[in-house]
Amino acid sequence: MDTVFQKYATYYDLLNREKDYEGEIDYLLALHGRYSSTIPNQILNLGCGTGLHDLNLARRGYQILGVDRSETMLAMAAAAAINAPDPQPQFLQADITELNLTKSFDLVISLFHVISYQTATRDLLATFSTAASHLPPTGLFLFDFWFGPAVLHQKPEVRIKRAEDTSYRIRRITEPVLHVDRNTVDVNFEVEVFDKATTATETLRETHTMRYLFLPEIEDLLHRAGLSLLTAEEWLSGKQPDLNTWNVCCVAQKKP
Repeated sequence: MDTVFQKYATYYDLLNREKDYEGEIDYLLALHGRYSSTIPNQILNLGCGTGLHDLNLARRGYQILGVDRSETMLAMAAAAAINAPDPQPQFLQADITELNLTKSFDLVISLFHVISYQTATRDLLATFSTAASHLPPTGLFLFDFWFGPAVLHQKPEVRIKRAEDTSYRIRRITEPVLHVDRNTVDVNFEVEVFDKATTATETLRETHTMRYLFLPEIEDLLHRAGLSLLTAEEWLSGKQPDLNTWNVCCVAQKKP
């Protein structure tokens, strides 16, 4: 993860501006309510990125701590939160595989495929253990990931995405390379950025390696971390995962 989300992070929100953060938070809170009668006043977000989920939760009155390794993304998150009303979201730069805050939260979340960025099994287990260590008994951990059966069925494809605002015009080319022997995909990004103020063009390149996962291995790793898998469903729709379900959301519970 050290080599991802460097300068590319500057344009991350523009490239993802169609993302319905408010709708995603509605979904997560409803999902939490299906498996818990408690109100999650204090929430820990593992891999918060630019903090837009955190801002949405804070606006609803939740106390939220977002943790991420990317200094650039956290700077963007802090800038976005500077004029937010209380309770303001809090942000911390740290490695989620090593995090130890010596306190518990009512809910732990990890969104936008952060779990799939943990390509080594030891890092997956460490991340699940981080979630467990920051939950009270029967507390919930909600996370999403790339669903292996769908990735292998659909196969990653070359994609082109364009985005524009008053400052920049961006074209991103995504060229994935599937490694079936490692259960990973190298997502090669080429981002061409046109600066409207200077008329300069810059080209950025990054490779993000993603691990696609299968429910039996997730269930096993959760168990080893002291968590139980309660359910797995298609992200946002709540449908049962199938060969067309690239993004799956899990609800795990800390064992009593």
